[in-house]
Amino acid sequence: MAKKKKTFDGDDGRVVAKMNVDGMPWYMRAEKKELPQDSDISDLSKKETWEIIKGSVKAGLLIGSVFFVVFLAFILFCVYVWFR
Repeated sequence: MAKKKKTFDGDDGRVVAKMNVDGMPWYMRAEKKELPQDSDISDLSKKETWEIIKGSVKAGLLIGSVFFVVFLAFILFCVYVWFR
């Protein structure tokens, strides 16, 4: 006889692990129920937005280039040292 499959009905409201940990940015005390709103990204000008985008692209390219250089060094190490 085949077993009947259980279906997932969604969230039943139980808490598996409390994520309200003291010291985390999203920590809310018992008396405080809302997170503070520091600033809104829509307040930025077009120039500031493009500066953020350029900085993010530069950071991504820097990290990618570091990974590429390490990979290239590993390949050169394999060719000239390890496999000789």
